[in-house]
Amino acid sequence: MNAAFYSAIRPIFGGKMTQSQVDGVEAILAATQGLPVSWRAYVLATAHHETGGGMQPVKETVFPWSRNKTPSDAQVIATLDRAFKAGKLKGVKTPYWRDGWFGRGYVQLTHKRNYAAASALAGVDLVKDPTLALDPGVAARVLVGGMKSGTFTGKKLSDYLPGDFVGARRIVNGLDAAEKIAETARQFEAALMRDSVPAPDYPAAPAPAPENWPAKLIAAVAAFLKGLRK
Repeated sequence: MNAAFYSAIRPIFGGKMTQSQVDGVEAILAATQGLPVSWRAYVLATAHHETGGGMQPVKETVFPWSRNKTPSDAQVIATLDRAFKAGKLKGVKTPYWRDGWFGRGYVQLTHKRNYAAASALAGVDLVKDPTLALDPGVAARVLVGGMKSGTFTGKKLSDYLPGDFVGARRIVNGLDAAEKIAETARQFEAALMRDSVPAPDYPAAPAPAPENWPAKLIAAVAAFLKGLRK
């Protein structure tokens, strides 16, 4: 992307961006190449929200307010264990994290079965090596593939976009922070539109078939001669 694009999105990041943030944005732009502009904008906005603006894949338990942005696997497991024992993980029956299947990525992958499903989206074996979900390129492919196909919640980008940035939050997590993410998506959309001509949101209308002028001329002459014979 060019300078106009980054100038337009810098306010989303508080007026300045680190190289790490730029690298994350570029990874997502690469993974969304050729998609409609509203889709690209919403994927970027989702990553921005889920990573607290860092634009790099994170481990579960890492939040914008976390002091330790890069906890070890053992630290993540210990944190989740404490939360589980305290009854803070409502709805969780089995401590999936103890075997290493805790959340990783732009949108958190959890459970072995989800790592297996995401492997097809990313083109790498995430069951064999789940740490690959923290690679920006891999995480971006998981994010985009999951949002396109409805892997995360059964809802997908085409269900809401173009037109409904607020409802699109259901693709990942109900309506949690839906308005906030929608506003960020609008800012990304405007920046993408500024940068270049994006992929259209709707398929272009087919071009009209070229007129067959020789055939039309022959038909006109035939009709004239027929009239003379009457």
